[in-house]
Amino acid sequence: MTDPSASDAEDRRAEFEREAIPLMRDAYNLALRLTRQPENARDLVQETYLRAYRTFANFRHGTNCRAWLFTILYSVFVNRYRKERREPKSLSVEELEERFHRTLESKSAADLVSTSDAPAWSDPDVERAVSDLPPKLRTTVLMVDVGELTYEEAATALGCPVGTVRSRLSRARKALFVTLEEYARRAGYLRNASEEK
Repeated sequence: MTDPSASDAEDRRAEFEREAIPLMRDAYNLALRLTRQPENARDLVQETYLRAYRTFANFRHGTNCRAWLFTILYSVFVNRYRKERREPKSLSVEELEERFHRTLESKSAADLVSTSDAPAWSDPDVERAVSDLPPKLRTTVLMVDVGELTYEEAATALGCPVGTVRSRLSRARKALFVTLEEYARRAGYLRNASEEK
């Protein structure tokens, strides 16, 4: 007679391989953006998947496995890596807000061009701008804009209210707008002065 616990373990492993393993590249990309070091990113993903496998019984089938994995990954990151490294010097949120408003005041509405194209997250200029954001803003952008989590899923992953996610995302986007203005012109997201009338 077959041991039912062995069969349950095999079923759990098969479901984990179906649900979680295909998301490993996404988890690595997020880990790399958070840690900024390939070796640390690999360690972070390894620990994330180890914890995910151990607690896979807590995963509800039919829910967003990416959001569940990102929640674990972020928890591991905060507990392990953020304490180990010193934060880079960056502008305060208030300074970024002030720069954003100054930039907007110096632009006319005709300068702004709407586009349905997503930003090129892998572009070195964009990567650097995201990397330079204050940690909480950077993580929120990575979860929502890059990782494509909903505000609710990101709030769960980050352990904060949805309103905080919205606020952080707004501030992060404003900071990126200021930092990436020239990139946006080159990429066609903003018009150059010479293109107006």
